[in-house]
Amino acid sequence: MSQEAKILNFRTRAQVVFDRQRAASRQRPFPSLAERLEWLEKLESILTANQDAIAEAISSDFGHRSPHETRILEIFPTVSGLRHTRRHLKKWMKPQRRHTSLHFAGARNRLIPQPKGVVGIIAPWNYPLFLVLSPLTSALAAGNRCMIKMAANSQRLCTLLHELFSGVISEDRVAILPGVSAGDFTPLPFDHLIYTGSPASGRTVMKTAADNLTPVTLELGGKSPTIVCDDFDVTTAAERILHAKFMNAGQTCVAPDYLFLHEKQVNAFIDAARRILPARYAQLDSADYTSIVDAKSYRRLKALWEDAQSQGAEIINLLPGSQPDEAARRIPPSLIFKIRDEMALMQAEIFGPLLPIKTYRRLEDVIAYVNTHERPLALYLFTHDKSRQEKVVQQTMSGGVSINDCAMHVAQHDLPFGGVGNSGMGQYHGFEGFVEFSKLRPIFRQAAWPLGAAFLYPPYGPMFERIYKVLIKLRWI
Repeated sequence: MSQEAKILNFRTRAQVVFDRQRAASRQRPFPSLAERLEWLEKLESILTANQDAIAEAISSDFGHRSPHETRILEIFPTVSGLRHTRRHLKKWMKPQRRHTSLHFAGARNRLIPQPKGVVGIIAPWNYPLFLVLSPLTSALAAGNRCMIKMAANSQRLCTLLHELFSGVISEDRVAILPGVSAGDFTPLPFDHLIYTGSPASGRTVMKTAADNLTPVTLELGGKSPTIVCDDFDVTTAAERILHAKFMNAGQTCVAPDYLFLHEKQVNAFIDAARRILPARYAQLDSADYTSIVDAKSYRRLKALWEDAQSQGAEIINLLPGSQPDEAARRIPPSLIFKIRDEMALMQAEIFGPLLPIKTYRRLEDVIAYVNTHERPLALYLFTHDKSRQEKVVQQTMSGGVSINDCAMHVAQHDLPFGGVGNSGMGQYHGFEGFVEFSKLRPIFRQAAWPLGAAFLYPPYGPMFERIYKVLIKLRWI
């Protein structure tokens, strides 16, 4: 098949699948609880039965990725999220009673969560399983049909999931489309579209979706700040921060992007990091250390390293003796000290194993710095001082916060996950995910003999004026 024929085939296939799902969603718009639970159980069965094959496919897409990281960072949270959703779905689906205004006494209000229809999911390459199946869990729980476009760097996993799903879940319910391009997928008139990726691409997705007035959930990135206060044990902070920063070789949207240390803590933190990292990764080619996903990303990170070094930054290689390895696409986990804001690594999300360190004396200066930059996807604060915790939380804004750890808020199924401003819009996980992909449909039912409704009808006269004055004075309405 020629390249032109392949492109036409992908485009036609995406449209055909969409048309089939759209028609099915209109014919059977409200799946039962039993049906939804069955779909979620099938997802879990696919995952648990194919863990090794999934980890192998992801590792192959990366060049190398620890299967243990895949299990703990992707498979486990997806499975536990599915189980959480199944446990609570019956309660989530129940109509909600709402208050009825006085002059409609005898009437009833309720709110019914109904499926939106066909949901499009555009997933990135860095957590290609979790960032497909987590929104899919929410969308299926809400009763929708779903089409999935995975990243070009995740096509081995995409092909595997396509094969695994095809034998278990019908394509008019869930369709994973290998090879489909963003240009063929995004313009489809979905009933909801979720995109995870960069802010720049998020703007393009939102503009394209606007042509169809498609509502969007955007999970974007950003430079997530990490703040360590002088009352917190430096070694403990280092253990937790370095884990979140260097898992997946820093290719994590909620990774600590830059670190604020009180000037009294710097040497102690660096000393702790020099002890901790070699104990976790004995060498650069450790089986537990992940490769950079592709050559373009490797060159970008190497350029950030070299730019900082050329401008006087001190590179603290936490695996002494190792050097960037282009063939294996590995960058040594490194702290970058003596940085300036003009350096390239401070201009955009790093998305790699480089951690810049800034120093401070007053917490107020840190807050001011954070607030002069785009709102990040996450913010991390290490302090036992409750007043400091409240101060930072109340005087800054971010998508989410973890206190005295990093990234753990994302793993909480009963907390929503989402960005704000430049780091995204909308949220999912747990109940909020169910709501995000539902239409909360308000239903008003008039009483058989409505009390007080007649005064709304013209002609208006003295009786209307008397009733209106009484209503306006009733504070309990």
